[in-house]
Amino acid sequence: MSSHTLSHRFSKDFLFGVATAAYQIEGAHDEDGRKPCIWDAFSRTPGRVINGDTGAVACDHYHRMPEDVKLIKSLCADAYRFSIAWPRVVPDGRGAVNEKGLAFYDRLVDELLKNEIKPFATLYHWDLPIEQHGRGGWCARDTSYAFADYADAVMKRLGDRLAGVMTLNEPWCSSFLSYLYGQHAPGEKNLQATLAAVHHLNLAHGLAVQVVRAHKPDMPVGIVLNAKSIHPGSDKPEDIAAAERYDAFHNGVFAEPIFAGRYPAAVMEALGPVMPKIEADDLKIISQPLDFLGINYYFPDRVVADPSVPFPAATQIQLENVTRTAMTWEVHAPSLAHLIKDMGRRFKLPPIYITENGCAQFDEMVDGEVNDPERIDYLDGHLTVLADLIEEGIDIRGYFAWSLMDNYEWAYGYAKRFGIVYVDYETQKRTIKASGKWYRDLIAGRAQAGSK
Repeated sequence: MSSHTLSHRFSKDFLFGVATAAYQIEGAHDEDGRKPCIWDAFSRTPGRVINGDTGAVACDHYHRMPEDVKLIKSLCADAYRFSIAWPRVVPDGRGAVNEKGLAFYDRLVDELLKNEIKPFATLYHWDLPIEQHGRGGWCARDTSYAFADYADAVMKRLGDRLAGVMTLNEPWCSSFLSYLYGQHAPGEKNLQATLAAVHHLNLAHGLAVQVVRAHKPDMPVGIVLNAKSIHPGSDKPEDIAAAERYDAFHNGVFAEPIFAGRYPAAVMEALGPVMPKIEADDLKIISQPLDFLGINYYFPDRVVADPSVPFPAATQIQLENVTRTAMTWEVHAPSLAHLIKDMGRRFKLPPIYITENGCAQFDEMVDGEVNDPERIDYLDGHLTVLADLIEEGIDIRGYFAWSLMDNYEWAYGYAKRFGIVYVDYETQKRTIKASGKWYRDLIAGRAQAGSK
């Protein structure tokens, strides 16, 4: 579908934006009072990140912020989802607030507003201050309260001008990828640590919601979950049951406390002895009503029963002969609808934003241009699914393309490109890809189409 045809399926008040994260783009890792975070340490540990790449410079956004805001404006984006670096604002995790760090985000928000771009701030996108990690990191309850204090510092300074606040980005990654699978900082492989991190991230979210509302009761506040779109590998009863267990383990440990005030029964039954201590008011704090849910979606999970592995006794399988991205992730837009409908069946959800969606492709600069038709197909397919869902009456308020520009892709370093804008890391030159132009035209066409 052309961007013009698809434009007409979105009303004028549907929010189109782009998204980034601080550690992936900012650089300036030791400037103006910023201290190290767990990713600074992890990326410097041999064997952890492809090519030993770090976020020390990244896209140098810290020094190029005004031109990057102009870039967002040139894409016709209504909104920008960015994350605030905890190690910039409260460098030791607790204690003194760093004025210079806060001042950067002050300037960013003002620059966005000057360009009529709505600022959506994510408070935590994985850059835990190293000093706070030394106090136990997410395995320690103290970190939940340290996070609330940091959120308080941010809200005092920026709360009057933000369009929305997201507490955490993808707590699944900050717990499972970080403490169970060892692929993200701090790189541990320990089930008890994982479950402690899950609960303390949930508690941090709840405490931060309270902080945001104490400062500005009408501030839209939510959380961003990379909930998995789960499909049984067959219609055998054992695979269907495995998919349910997999859902409880990977999705339910966040969605159920947040939207139902409890942990999944299957998880408590299987893993109760290794769950952390849950204090009397924890679930009440975690399950406060939210103004929106952010969903990050990239690919489906297909699972089959596997009694040889621990709970949830399920293993992912890969389909053959399907389209895949440069991350080897399966492209399957209908699974986005499956996820949203499945979550809506399980829980009473607030309005939804798609806070990340996009793909890495094998982008190359040729004669000053980057032609990326596969990314256009990916975006088109997923936005078509969203338009269908909205027409079915599901309350989806906006979409943020991941990512504004190529950046530091965590354990993949600079080897994977997700941007709709190409970054030459040698010169830091930004070049809008064909997909960026397609997205720009989609947004501009929607504005001309008017409200339906």
